[in-house]
Amino acid sequence: MKKKLKGHQIKNTYFLRLQKGDDLLKSLTEIVKENDIKLANITALGAVSKVVFSYYDQQQREYFSIEKKGNFEILNLNGNVSIKDGEPMVHAHIILAGDSGNAFGGHLEAGTKVFASEIQIQELTNPDKIRKYDEDTGLTLW
Repeated sequence: MKKKLKGHQIKNTYFLRLQKGDDLLKSLTEIVKENDIKLANITALGAVSKVVFSYYDQQQREYFSIEKKGNFEILNLNGNVSIKDGEPMVHAHIILAGDSGNAFGGHLEAGTKVFASEIQIQELTNPDKIRKYDEDTGLTLW
């Protein structure tokens, strides 16, 4: 299957940090809404004292949440901003490790508490990515 690709240029790049105790997902969502960012890539590193993440069961078409408290390093947070129901939405996945050194992660959920963070938001031009329900997967995708 051939797909015609449409490029997006970098409009702005922002570097920021959140405060200790901030909710990671809620804060990112507030920032993109307050700054009218409708299409972007997000990356982050740092540490959290509590993480809430989920995974999508493809057969049941349902997300299942996992919550952990402790000292966790953010090995990678990667996500994007697009439009869902007329509003900017942050969709991010997070990979972490604790004192065992084992990595774990999934779909970032509200309730994840920042210990320290360094975040990069790369805003893109032509915000045309609109999330819609996809019947084949049960997910809201562009």
